[in-house]
Amino acid sequence: MISGFLVKKGQMTSVYTPDGQRVAVTKCKALPLKVIQIKNVTKDGYNSVQIAFDSRKNLNQATAKKISNLKLDIKPRFFKEFKLTSDQIPEVGSDITIDKVFEDNDLIDVTGIAKGRGFAGVVKRHGFKKQPLLGASNYVRRPGSIGAQTPGKVVKGKKMPGHFGVETVTVSGLEIISIDSENKEILIKGSLPGSFNSWVILKKV
Repeated sequence: MISGFLVKKGQMTSVYTPDGQRVAVTKCKALPLKVIQIKNVTKDGYNSVQIAFDSRKNLNQATAKKISNLKLDIKPRFFKEFKLTSDQIPEVGSDITIDKVFEDNDLIDVTGIAKGRGFAGVVKRHGFKKQPLLGASNYVRRPGSIGAQTPGKVVKGKKMPGHFGVETVTVSGLEIISIDSENKEILIKGSLPGSFNSWVILKKV
């Protein structure tokens, strides 16, 4: 129906496969997504489905007007668009559940916002090796020389200490272990980017 889905990241645990293997999984909450707009080639230049997710206390004027025109009793925090992958077009106001988009053992790409780690040095931020531990030297975790005198400036993109995290990260080729439609949960093999209770985007490989 649509090319992806949004889930809320939960805690990691482990499960056993039918052949007895123990695998690490991330348990995510897969709440239904509300369809609020259908875009088509004639009017918008492309085909997609706009969905609303999460909730908030108060809406800004533009969002409140859009929701009131649709006569929906929701207060969404975010909106997201996904491409249509079939001829089956959902109705505005309807809910899309995870079992209509994915199945067990599907391979997916997961995109999220990485955890913020503040200001970090090159060892933590870029994986640099430490300097030799020589006597009372305190130069162990410093970056060292950063290049020649020419061009007389720090080259753009140089690996230096700085702000680490809070960037969009995509992990490819993860496997869906199981989908629990009744409890609205999904188990994904491996770890996902982002912090606990953050929203992550699932897309088919």
